[in-house]
Amino acid sequence: MTVRVLTGINTTGTLHLGNYCGAIRPCIQASRRDDVESFFFMADLHALIKCQDPDRVELSRMQIAASWLAAGLDPDKVTFYRQSDIPEIPMLNWMFNCVCSKGLMNRAHAYKAVVDVNTAQNEDPDAGVNMGLFCYPILMAADILMFNANRVPVGRDQIQHLEMARDIATRFNNIYGASKEFFVMPYEQVDAELELLPGLDGRKMSKSYNNVIPLFDGGEKALRDAISRVVTDSKLPGEPKDPDSTSLTQIFDAFATPDERAAFRQELRDGLGWGEAKKRLADQINNEIGPMREKYEYYMSHTDELEDILMAGADKARKISKPFIEELYHAAGLRRFRSLEQSGTKKQQKRAAKPTFKQYRESDGKFYFKLADAAGKLLLQSVGFDSGKEAGMTVSAVKKGLTDELMALVRLADGVTMPEVQEAIDALNAE
Repeated sequence: MTVRVLTGINTTGTLHLGNYCGAIRPCIQASRRDDVESFFFMADLHALIKCQDPDRVELSRMQIAASWLAAGLDPDKVTFYRQSDIPEIPMLNWMFNCVCSKGLMNRAHAYKAVVDVNTAQNEDPDAGVNMGLFCYPILMAADILMFNANRVPVGRDQIQHLEMARDIATRFNNIYGASKEFFVMPYEQVDAELELLPGLDGRKMSKSYNNVIPLFDGGEKALRDAISRVVTDSKLPGEPKDPDSTSLTQIFDAFATPDERAAFRQELRDGLGWGEAKKRLADQINNEIGPMREKYEYYMSHTDELEDILMAGADKARKISKPFIEELYHAAGLRRFRSLEQSGTKKQQKRAAKPTFKQYRESDGKFYFKLADAAGKLLLQSVGFDSGKEAGMTVSAVKKGLTDELMALVRLADGVTMPEVQEAIDALNAE
C-alpha cells in the first residue's frame, strides 16, 4: 500500500538544525521508499500571518527551496511546490471556513496562547490577533486535505492541528458526502526520538526564541559560532559532567550513531571540557552538512533553475488539486449551468446523459475506477491500483475491449450482464 506523506515549512526565515532533523532529513529519507508518495511545500501563505516584510518572505522562499534540494530532495520523485502556486488551496480553505465552527478555532493552542498573554497584561483578549492567526488551523487543514495525505510529519505541538483537520474533514464529508467521502483521515507522524531538537538555551529550537543553529546560512563559521553559545554549566575540564544538563548532548545525538552517542556521554562523565565538547559537536554536524553547502550556494545563485523546478512541481500538484476542487464545488452546489440553451425537458436531459467512467482514491490509498450507465447504475468495478496512472491506463484499455486479461482486473456489478457493459462502452466510444 502506498502512503501519501505531506510536509510543509513556513517561509518567514532561514532553516535551522531543528527543521533539518525534525522534518527535512527524515522526510527526504522516507521519500526514497517505493511505498511512499511525498508532497513537500513551502507554506508561504502561512508566512503572511506573522510577517509583512515582502523581501524577507521572498528571500526565505528561495533559501528554503535551495535547502531542500541541497539536502537531497529529488524533485522528479516527489511533488515539490509553493503553497501560493496552488490556487485551489485557498479555495478549499474558504469551503472549510464555511463548515468549521468558531468554537473549534477558539480552542487552537496558538490563539489561546495570545489570549492568555493579553489577559495577563490586562489587554483586550484579541489584541494583535488577525484572522490569519485565528484561522491558521483551517488553512493547514486545506493544505493536508487538498491532497488527501495519509501522514503528516509534525512535532507534538502540532498534533492538535491534525485533530482539527480530521474534525473538518468529517464535517465536510457528513454535509456533502452523500454518495462518497471526499477526504481520508490524516494522521500525525511523530518521531519519538527526535521530535523536538533543543536550541542553544535548552528550549525548543525556534526562531521565536532566537536560540537556533543555522543550517546553511552563514556557512561553517555561523554553525561553529552558534554552537559555541550553547548553554552549559561552569564545570572545568577534568571535572565529571552530567550529559543531560545541557542541550549539547541532545543535539549531538541527532547526528550520531548509538555507539557515538554512548561514547560522547561517557567522555563527558569522565571530564571532557565543554569547549572541546562543542568542537566535537560542530565537527560531527559539519561532517553531514558541509558537503551540502556547495549545492545550496549553487541554487541560491541560479534562481531561474529554482523557479523552473517549483513551477514544474506546481503543475504536478495541480493535476490533482484542480479536478478535485471542481468535484468539491459540484458537491456543494457550485455547478455549471450546462443546459441553459435547452428547453430542459426530460427527453432532452435523457439524451444528454451518457455512461461514465469514474476514477477515485479510497482510504486504503489505492486507486479505483467504475463504469456507470447513463442513469447512474453501476456496471463495472475495478480492483485497486497502486497509482492513478495505472488505473487510467486500464480504463483506456477497457474502452478498447474487455479481454480475458482485463476481466481479472474488474468485476461486473450484481445482476449486470456483459452485453450491458459492452453497450455502455460502445456508447462512450461513439462520442
